Amino acid sequence: MFRKISLANVALVIGIPLTLVGFVAYAQGNATLNLAGFFYGIPIVLGGLALKAAELKPIPYLEPTSQSTITLRNQQATPTQNQIRKDVTRFRYGQQAHLDTSLEYIGLSPTDEERPNLQGIREEDRHGSYTLVLQFHSPQIPWETWQNQQEKMTKFFGPGVRIELQQLSSDYVEVALVRDGEI
Repeated sequence: MFRKISLANVALVIGIPLTLVGFVAYAQGNATLNLAGFFYGIPIVLGGLALKAAELKPIPYLEPTSQSTITLRNQQATPTQNQIRKDVTRFRYGQQAHLDTSLEYIGLSPTDEERPNLQGIREEDRHGSYTLVLQFHSPQIPWETWQNQQEKMTKFFGPGVRIELQQLSSDYVEVALVRDGEI
């Protein structure tokens, strides 16, 4: 539940009223509220603005996850699949893009401009195996590069996961992390 709440918005919702109370108290000569408003409100507002500037929004689900797939996830999902799903569906701070360091390590992000952008995820049952599907917008990375890095992705996201790639169009690629074997 808390993964879906923006800390930046929380800080702004708390900080702005405190700051306003400080200004009103200053105008009315109330020193106690004036100090509380300024000493707490202004730093909280500044912190909220800083978080807002560094905020990375959660990635949406491309389609709702069925109850049978959730049951399959609870039975089969690897720690890596769970970590990726949880990380990309919550607010992040201080990162330029979701999975940026992973893509860089795999060799799919030579520069920030060429980095594929994660557009959405979905969970599915693929022939009895829990599958987490990541959809990337990747206009700068050719399909051949994705195919060449498939083995490296399997090693990176493993054990217990095999990677299946699908080119949806010239600009979109799906990476499926399919539960495969023992962890």
